[in-house]
Amino acid sequence: MKKQDLPQDESNLKSANMTEVLYVTDENDNYTTANSIGWEAKKAALEESMDLIHERIEEARKEVAANRVSPIIYFMELNKMDLSVLSSYVGMWQWRVKRHAKPKIFKTLNENTLKKYADAFGISVDELKNFDGK
Repeated sequence: MKKQDLPQDESNLKSANMTEVLYVTDENDNYTTANSIGWEAKKAALEESMDLIHERIEEARKEVAANRVSPIIYFMELNKMDLSVLSSYVGMWQWRVKRHAKPKIFKTLNENTLKKYADAFGISVDELKNFDGK
């Protein structure tokens, strides 16, 4: 893509006061870099991704409210983590984290374990323990 043809369509990058560095060709057909605030196709893809993330967070909140999963699932989704990422943050096997996602098991967790989760999510232990999805 030629430098002068680089799209500058407003996107989420502009609202965050950010730009994206892209490789383009200059007037002599040499590769160089240029900043872009986005383009329409990328904006649509990002918006669709963010909508999906928000849907997952809302579904996790409803599952916690219905007592089908523990707050760990909600905060995992809220922080855009998956099971493997969360398990590495808390230093536990994935099967243990999955087990802690069950409300009955979650209620029996000790303060040390809850603190590991709370630290990974950037919240207090009280926030984690008292989140009911409502």
